[in-house]
Amino acid sequence: MSRTPPVSGSATDVVVVGGGIIGLVTAWRAAQRGLSVAVVDPEPGGGAAQVAAGMLAAVTELHYGEETLLALNVESARRYPDFAAELSEAAGHDLGYRACGTLAVALDADDRSHLRELHALQLRSGLESEWLSGRECRRLEPMLAPGVRGGLRVDGDHQIDPRRLAGALVTACERAGVVLHRTWAERLSVVRDRARGVVLADGTELAAEQVVLAAGSRSGRLAGVPEALLPPVRPVKGQVLRLTVPKAYAPFLSRTVRAVVRGGNVYLVPRVNGELVVGATTEELGWDTTVTAGGVYELLRDAHELVPGITELPLTETRAGLRPGSPDNAPILGPTALPGFLLATGHYRNGVLLTPVTGDAMAHALATGELPGEARPFTPQRFSTSRPALSEQPA
Repeated sequence: MSRTPPVSGSATDVVVVGGGIIGLVTAWRAAQRGLSVAVVDPEPGGGAAQVAAGMLAAVTELHYGEETLLALNVESARRYPDFAAELSEAAGHDLGYRACGTLAVALDADDRSHLRELHALQLRSGLESEWLSGRECRRLEPMLAPGVRGGLRVDGDHQIDPRRLAGALVTACERAGVVLHRTWAERLSVVRDRARGVVLADGTELAAEQVVLAAGSRSGRLAGVPEALLPPVRPVKGQVLRLTVPKAYAPFLSRTVRAVVRGGNVYLVPRVNGELVVGATTEELGWDTTVTAGGVYELLRDAHELVPGITELPLTETRAGLRPGSPDNAPILGPTALPGFLLATGHYRNGVLLTPVTGDAMAHALATGELPGEARPFTPQRFSTSRPALSEQPA
């Protein structure tokens, strides 16, 4: 005889599965609209935000074939100053938001040619970036290697500290009345072809009118979700280093510096508190989060070619995290074919950048049933043609 799970009170308006920055901003914005909200996560504020560098790089992250995503990235970057100010006030602490700009540089002739092509694409896309000679790059950042061949100055690409961002979202959620359940969600509850909540790890059923799956790279693993609606999200490993810039070396870098070295991207993100973040590898290795000697070596080697003085800095932390990758590298947002079940996942390398626009879009969808215009190209339905329809799934 099966046991009926205990029910946790009356139904809440929204349950968010996943307490990373995307789940938390969704919960906070939904609560601001007057909805009762709960978040289910064993460690709210953890996840990929603890590893991410926090570049808000709508311009320098532009890739060929991602022009649709660019519009969403630019819109979210536009909202960031007001979002950061509002969240900082709501949480009562600083987020480490810096409008310091980014410098993308080339170290050899091939990289210079690639960067020139990227600059042309940026200009065609209506973005603002300025081409600099190698000498002009070194004038801006004297710690750069003498062999820098040229670069792009992008004053509109900023940064934020993702750990502070995550902590602020936890506090803001709690102050807005969001209930945090520090446990795993084991299964989606579906009653009469509608999502009705989740079953927690201890068997407790948490009833809800709407469920948002925002579990990052784990979003495709929630039991009870119809197979046709499981988000096509995979984990993409990234190793990141943190170093400390002693006061005697300050200022080491005044802005984010990035480059392509030997075909791989490397970036250095300086914080006001003296921390320097160096990243990041991109590894398709499933759920592995091991920090490897090879990954650390490659990052330090490439960063040293870019900024030779980095080898004199203390290495204070090595971490590896999992980005939630989607088939087109863009987020999966909004209602699914199952009433009451929504997705907010698949942000890949842009989760921190897309936090403001995702929170606004998901809160709008929860309140009205529809996504706002800027988010409509990113609905789950764009992947439905390659999967059986919900009605075609076996019982």
